[in-house]
Amino acid sequence: MPREKFSTLTEQMFYVLLCLREERCGMDILDQVPAMTGGRVSVGSGTLYNLLEQFREEGMIRETRTEGRRRSYLLTESGRRRLAQEYQRIEAQAEDYRRAFGEEDEP
Repeated sequence: MPREKFSTLTEQMFYVLLCLREERCGMDILDQVPAMTGGRVSVGSGTLYNLLEQFREEGMIRETRTEGRRRSYLLTESGRRRLAQEYQRIEAQAEDYRRAFGEEDEP
């Protein structure tokens, strides 16, 4: 049985959506993701524009403005819900880790 599209998000997907809590264009996102993660996560331009198109088709983001080739996007309510679900999934994993190794253990 095939996995449902976006049933889990990669780090890149998560941070692209997180960036779009405010209206941003693609170039802003390319700069913002590494800034948010201290350089731990980056997104290539090809990956970014592919994700933006897929997110738009799924109704998770909407295009807000077009100026020449520059397009800006914003998270929709559906995108906010999906981002919140992913955050809850990550929190549950962290809780499982804490239970497995004990609260006092440090990584």
